[in-house]
Amino acid sequence: MLDRKIYQMYKEGYDVSVFLRDQQRWIEDARIIGIEGDVVSIRYEMEEDYENSSWEEFVRLDSIGAISRKLSSVSRLYGEIPVSDDCPEAEQIRPHPPEKEQQ
Repeated sequence: MLDRKIYQMYKEGYDVSVFLRDQQRWIEDARIIGIEGDVVSIRYEMEEDYENSSWEEFVRLDSIGAISRKLSSVSRLYGEIPVSDDCPEAEQIRPHPPEKEQQ
């Protein structure tokens, strides 16, 4: 089942995190760029000592222990997260007022 999920994330082009079971490490913010037989091609970038490096690794399908994708992210540059009160009045979602009991 994991191989189907990997193929689905490859086709949809998601950025993923991959756990390599044989190396006991995570590759984060990677992109699956190809699957050929039981070999998966993964491309990712790393920053070490103020130097960015792009890497491309070829890993065997059976060495992938887990795969996940990021659902959302929030920038650290801004101090406060916008909430619904910051939206224009027309776009705000308000709860319905309680219904009156019928007498």
